[in-house]
Amino acid sequence: MKKLFFILFLVLAAVPAGAEVGAGTASPVPLADPYILYDGGRYYAYGTYSPDGIVVLVSDDLKSWEWPDSRPGYLALHKDSSYGERWFWAPEVYKKKDGGYLMYYSADEHICFAESDSPLGPFVQKEQKPMLAEKGIDNSLFIDEDGTPYIFWVRFDGGNVVWMAELEDDLKTIKMETMCFCIRMSQLWEQEWPSVNEGPFVMEHKGKYYLTYSANSYESKLYGVGCAVSDSVNGPWTKYGDNPLLCAPDGLVGVGHHAFFHDRKGRLKIVFHSHHDSERIHPRIMHIASAGFRKQKDGADRLVIDGNYFTPVIAE
Repeated sequence: MKKLFFILFLVLAAVPAGAEVGAGTASPVPLADPYILYDGGRYYAYGTYSPDGIVVLVSDDLKSWEWPDSRPGYLALHKDSSYGERWFWAPEVYKKKDGGYLMYYSADEHICFAESDSPLGPFVQKEQKPMLAEKGIDNSLFIDEDGTPYIFWVRFDGGNVVWMAELEDDLKTIKMETMCFCIRMSQLWEQEWPSVNEGPFVMEHKGKYYLTYSANSYESKLYGVGCAVSDSVNGPWTKYGDNPLLCAPDGLVGVGHHAFFHDRKGRLKIVFHSHHDSERIHPRIMHIASAGFRKQKDGADRLVIDGNYFTPVIAE
């Protein structure tokens, strides 16, 4: 599989981002802050793209993507049906026990949610207000093995700082008394520009909790992904001493704001964005790589990310 990823990377690397690939027309998927949901045999990709809401694309194989109903820029969530007028960022979509779907996203620098009966939307927020009155971004859901739901997000506290809290069973109401600090900029590699820990994503593996995050400004070529580990979902969190796990892999810069997911064969994957190229930030481009946990002689298994990424395309 790594060899296949590497071959695909070589093919795509020979073509400038946004150029045509192959006999037909195709271009790299222009999603920032990407998130992938696998549901009903198909993959759904959401991300930062439109000033008017949140887009979605669909795929059967992770490599080739298309707009629903062949409508470029198709919006799963429109600003008319949600809180906020601008800055629709960092969506994540989850299938609920009742069969509906819940989208978390940021708008106007506030954390929000919306609901739909379909992963394609339309996602609607009946009461159009944020989850918190204070500003924040990058809300991400984690449900522990005992069924307790938690939300991780970024507060603006002398920089971008990751916090968490327990949620009510509705997955929308924050238990304010449970709010607690997780991580902030603290390692040398994170000090390139400026004070940023953001884009949190949490997984549990063999009784350990793994909090991955992005550091440095998204505008920096050294935007990257780090990891912190804890024995409890409430922390305290200890960052890997050799972070980052992913930063400027071969051919890419500005790599970060990621999410993990399992493909149809149950294999762990990571989706992330990069700058458009070495000279331009926008539109940012989506990439996918394999990930996993490596057994250690002493201590907890280590989260690893395969550097042999591939770059999905939109078939046009």
